[in-house]
Amino acid sequence: MFQVRIHGRGGQGVVTAAELLSVAAFFDGRWSQAFPSFGSERTGAPVVGFCRISDGEIRTREPVSAPDALIIQDATLLHQVDLFSGLRDEGFVLLNTSRPVEELGLGALTGPRRDGPGVRVLTLPATELAIAHTGRPTPNAVLLGGFAAAGGVVSLDAVAGAIEQRFAGPVARANIAAATEAFRSVSARCKECDHAPTD
Repeated sequence: MFQVRIHGRGGQGVVTAAELLSVAAFFDGRWSQAFPSFGSERTGAPVVGFCRISDGEIRTREPVSAPDALIIQDATLLHQVDLFSGLRDEGFVLLNTSRPVEELGLGALTGPRRDGPGVRVLTLPATELAIAHTGRPTPNAVLLGGFAAAGGVVSLDAVAGAIEQRFAGPVARANIAAATEAFRSVSARCKECDHAPTD
């Protein structure tokens, strides 16, 4: 089972991202589950979404405490919330930022760990791509395109299908275009670094 935790702020589409990822996995023929965790917080407050993807039935309904991957929709959460709690030693992080990893103060996270490689951190200027394609600063669909490239857990076609099911017309097309550009960008960098711990 592959487990994903998505961190962001209210209004950034965290819940929608988890749902879209779950639908994409279903379109790829996998079992999937998605649910959020939030209270009565206002827009801008931290929100968490969870997604599980498996080749078999998923029976657990607990929050994801040991994720294989993190999708972080807002880099301002880096030093406010314990985002990396439970992240597996060989997991990966997809972070919405235009800054390079070296400037983010994540050295301890990305360095070699005990008997294996460190966590792989990839950055993606998802908000900028979202604005360019959709006119809105909502990074969720963009990050799912990047996730499809970085993780190999869902296909880009399935992500596009999930977006088409959720949205319609020009909104769907714009989000698919943004996700596709993100997929190509992350794919190119993953090939260059051969899945190194950092980009």
